[in-house]
Amino acid sequence: MWARQIALAVIGLSAGITVAGGLFSFIIGLGVVSDLADRTHTGRHILLYEDATALGGMLGNLFFVFQIRIPYGAWILPLFGIFAGIFVGCWAMALAEILDVFPIFVRRAKLIRCIPWAILGIAIGKGIGALIFFIGRWGS
Repeated sequence: MWARQIALAVIGLSAGITVAGGLFSFIIGLGVVSDLADRTHTGRHILLYEDATALGGMLGNLFFVFQIRIPYGAWILPLFGIFAGIFVGCWAMALAEILDVFPIFVRRAKLIRCIPWAILGIAIGKGIGALIFFIGRWGS
């Protein structure tokens, strides 16, 4: 009985470490972290950014698995939502940039002068969609 529980714990921990390592290497490999550091001219802190990304993932998992209560969590949640949305948006843009989605789309749709407006429209649409989603959840 104990041996089985220990074996399951070791297998689960090993699988979790493997998946998390793959995810964070994917995030860093996409260039999300380095691209943000480059655009903000803070490239000398790249190792700090990578460590913060990994630490955030680990803390998020610990809070989720062990159901750790965060004091004043309802007040911190909107701030977390903004930062999480920015991160996911940057991640999606980096993935799209790696796959050359936008240059191909811009050439085919002939949107040379409208690129900033298209990006702004996508951002506003995502923001309004998230707002509608969360207002619907809070209302019920």
